[in-house]
Amino acid sequence: MTRTAVPLEKAYRLHNHGPTVLVSAAHDGHVNVMAAAWNMPLDFTPPKVAVVIDRNTYTRGLVEGSGEFTLSVPCAAQVALTNTVGDCSGRDVDKAATVTGLSYSPASLVSAPLVDGCVAWMECRVLREPHIEKTYDLFLGVVVAAWADDRVFHDGRWNFEGHDDLRTLHHVAGGNYFLPGASIAG
Repeated sequence: MTRTAVPLEKAYRLHNHGPTVLVSAAHDGHVNVMAAAWNMPLDFTPPKVAVVIDRNTYTRGLVEGSGEFTLSVPCAAQVALTNTVGDCSGRDVDKAATVTGLSYSPASLVSAPLVDGCVAWMECRVLREPHIEKTYDLFLGVVVAAWADDRVFHDGRWNFEGHDDLRTLHHVAGGNYFLPGASIAG
């Protein structure tokens, strides 16, 4: 796998198709990751994202403290990892030490790490909107760097043909996911 830089004006394409993401944050020597199904691109230039981070999560405190987060897009091969990081709290366990297959790489511009093995990554700085953060648990971020696995994302498009294990996860409920199918031109 080669992690290839994605031009920022195309970063929205990394999660425009609605995958579950892994939200990572780091602050004051602590690191955590959580799964989030409710996320979306918000703007093209500069690219912005929206993600729901519940007030009861450990990750939220790290995001609020650092003002940064990353979004990593997990794949079918990481379904167990995705469920596990979504089902336990970083307050109770060190996920990096206890979750099978979870490892990180440093991001290029933010303190939050990138989750290894994913198929896309976005480094984000929080756009502070205290009202929507408090009322709706909704965080906005400006994407400052974006990367994708060139085996399945190239020429600005996803193409999973021949790589079923790298298809993105789309949460439908109760730890169940859909995987994207074939792409057709419109």
